[in-house]
Amino acid sequence: MAARSGVGRERGVALLVCLLMLILVMLLGVSAAQLSLQGEKAARGERDRDVAFQAAEDALADAERDIQDGTAKVVDPACGEAPVWQRVDLSGAADGGACTTEYGAATGAAMQTGQGFLPFKKPRYLIERSECHQPGEDASAGGTPSYCYRVTVIGFGAKRATQVVLQSVFSKPDQ
Repeated sequence: MAARSGVGRERGVALLVCLLMLILVMLLGVSAAQLSLQGEKAARGERDRDVAFQAAEDALADAERDIQDGTAKVVDPACGEAPVWQRVDLSGAADGGACTTEYGAATGAAMQTGQGFLPFKKPRYLIERSECHQPGEDASAGGTPSYCYRVTVIGFGAKRATQVVLQSVFSKPDQ
């Protein structure tokens, strides 16, 4: 009978070891699942930023077409002090869009919004005009001024919180 009692104790230890191994495997599985979900969340955020960046680039091109057509709405100084782009609500929410132009408003360009991976709303842009001088040119000489246009745009992602702001300086090729 003494041999039987030793066998019973060994079975109890084996059960305890198996339970510990199961807990360890479960913890490893939970950790792997969390890592995979974090990677997916980061990828979604990056895709949303890319959507906003593409929308902002499209708005830059739209503003350049607007300037070339001569129909550009250049910002009125009443919208703020220089530099205007730092003082204006680019999204158009605060001032009702008085100082900014919505994508396609002047050029008629179309952009789909609000579904799936599309931007939740159209990008907006702001155009400021200033005198430009070529390198080596005497700015005090008086002559006919040439103008450059600083274009500031805001693009939106599929989520409202995702926004990208880009800025470019543009001058008409014929100047």
